[in-house]
Amino acid sequence: MKREINVGPHLIRSAPSPAHFTTEPILALSEQARSYGMRWLLAHADDGVIWGEFCDDKLHLSSDAFPEVSPPMRAETLQQARLFGPQAELLMWRDDVVWRARLIQDGTGEPREYYDEAHLLWGKKEERRKDGFVLLRQGKEGLRHAPPASSTEVRLTVRHYLAYDEDGQAYVVYSRLVAIGGSEE
Repeated sequence: MKREINVGPHLIRSAPSPAHFTTEPILALSEQARSYGMRWLLAHADDGVIWGEFCDDKLHLSSDAFPEVSPPMRAETLQQARLFGPQAELLMWRDDVVWRARLIQDGTGEPREYYDEAHLLWGKKEERRKDGFVLLRQGKEGLRHAPPASSTEVRLTVRHYLAYDEDGQAYVVYSRLVAIGGSEE
C-alpha cells in the first residue's frame, strides 16, 4: 500500500501534569484541551474506555451518554488519557503513583516526514446514539464502547512520524492521534 508522505514541522516534549488532575480530572483535561486546541479524548481506565469530545467550551464524555458502558472519569482508576486534535496530542499516563505527560505539537519545531493512517474502529451499530456518541458492539463477547461520531463506521486517524536508520531504512519513531469521525464526516 502506497502512503502519502508529508513533511512538516513538529515539536515533541514532556509536559507538566496539571496539579489538580488527581482531584479534578475533567476540569484539568478541559483546560488542556482549550490550551492546545484539542477536540477529542480517549482514556483507558481500570474499568473501561472513556471517549470524549470538547465542544461548547465543555468536555462531553461517553460516560454521561452511556453510563452502562463507559465508566465515569476518576483519576484513581485512570491508566492513561489522550487529548488530541489536528494540531496536537497530549498523552498523560500513570507511572506508579506519579502522572507523566508528553505533548506532540505540529506547526512548530523540527521538520519531519510523516503519514496519516485511518483505522476503522471495531464494532457494529448498536441501537442507540446519544449526545454525539454512537454505541458500538463487537462480536459474541458483546464488547461495547461509545466513541464520539455521527456514523457507525468510525475511523481513528493516526499520524506516524518517520526516522531513518544507518542503512537508510525508514521506521516509525512515534505516533499520535489526529482525529476521529465517520466516513461521511
